[in-house]
Amino acid sequence: MSSDTVRAAEAVEEAAEAAERKREQRGWYFYDWACSVYSTSVLTVFLGPYLTEVAKSAADPGGYVHPLGIPVRAGSFFAYSVSASVILSILVMPLAGAAADRTGRKKPLLATAAYLGAAATAGMFFLDGDRYLLGGLLLIVANASLAVSMALYNSYLPQIAPPEERDAVSSRGWAFGYAAGALVLIANLVLFTAHDSFGVSEATAVRICLASAGVWWGAFTLVPLRRLRDRAVAPSDRGGSQGWRQLAATVRDMRRHPYTLAFLLAYLVYNDGVQTVISQASVYGSEELRLGQSTLIVAVLLVQLLAVAGALGMGRLARRYGAKRTILGSLIAWTVTIGAGYFLPAGAPAWFFVLAAGIGLVLGGTQALSRSLFSHLVPPGKEAEYFSAYEISDRGMAWVGPLVFGLTYQLTGSYRDAIISLVVFFVLGFGLLARVPVRRAVSDAGNPVPDRI
Repeated sequence: MSSDTVRAAEAVEEAAEAAERKREQRGWYFYDWACSVYSTSVLTVFLGPYLTEVAKSAADPGGYVHPLGIPVRAGSFFAYSVSASVILSILVMPLAGAAADRTGRKKPLLATAAYLGAAATAGMFFLDGDRYLLGGLLLIVANASLAVSMALYNSYLPQIAPPEERDAVSSRGWAFGYAAGALVLIANLVLFTAHDSFGVSEATAVRICLASAGVWWGAFTLVPLRRLRDRAVAPSDRGGSQGWRQLAATVRDMRRHPYTLAFLLAYLVYNDGVQTVISQASVYGSEELRLGQSTLIVAVLLVQLLAVAGALGMGRLARRYGAKRTILGSLIAWTVTIGAGYFLPAGAPAWFFVLAAGIGLVLGGTQALSRSLFSHLVPPGKEAEYFSAYEISDRGMAWVGPLVFGLTYQLTGSYRDAIISLVVFFVLGFGLLARVPVRRAVSDAGNPVPDRI
């Protein structure tokens, strides 16, 4: 066989591999499209204010509910439920990740977590009256399921995108998610504002919006389940202990990569602030700023639309300045934006929209670039295991922020004090990330170092 024939055959094979990789990437984007509607419509817009009202209807004359006999201010119940969901995630995610790496069967685990979360979200249609405990339970199940599924989903990134493509692929995934959130929010806004025309009450309209997010999540999950493929695991990688011994082994292995661990610690801190802002902003807007639900929907819709542009724009900045520098710049913007949020006047939607615009421009890029940067720091063959730890730091570990938010409100009775308490997460996260030598971290993980990172 001549050398020209060999090169032609290799070119055909490379083209086929590239086409298959693009097909998987397009399928991968659709899980962000599927599950981000939960994060937007349920966690960010509707469930916080609605569950808070349900808890208030069940509260005693002093304004407290008593889950498991523990006195909890009704206004803090949602934040505490978010924290509880994350603690459950912490227990489950590393085990799911280790099982995925050991067996190579990520898709069945992804499907299980996705459809459990979708079912719990759809079940929120039955959250009415004073059923605050049902709401807390469904939130815990849905949020924990989302975290587990995202750990598995993120672990595909190093397998479907070579190093030079990851910033762009990760940014497109986030952009897909924000676009889906915006599309569904428009439908939610129509239903909520014109609920009388549809013959339903305002509360019923909210419950339909909550449940429809679960239906959307389940329906579009079919796309990545068809497009993504599981990789065979080498026999030498199938061994290892199970359960908590595997988790302990993961932690020990991560200690062999201290710079990866240092990045994860920094991400844990600053993303705790990001996730708490996402989950508590609507409560702050409704309870402290006295804004109506329609105003909150429009504000979050603005966040979604600008987050698409922000994710893609910050992806371009990362190509020029590197992901680390771009993320550090976004953390400065977060600090300024949340600090300004403390001073927003009540009953002034225009200023709340300005705040939403500031959040939207940095939200998508911060998340997308953090994910792609971490993918360079993962030792080959341990993607799901390490991304489980990453997810604990992402949607998973964000329990300290809601706990701080809830405790601050419980102690002071002021949501302004609660929101300003979150600035510390961005300041501390900036300091920790600035100290991480990312190029050395990539090299120590056994991966090729990109020209710019």
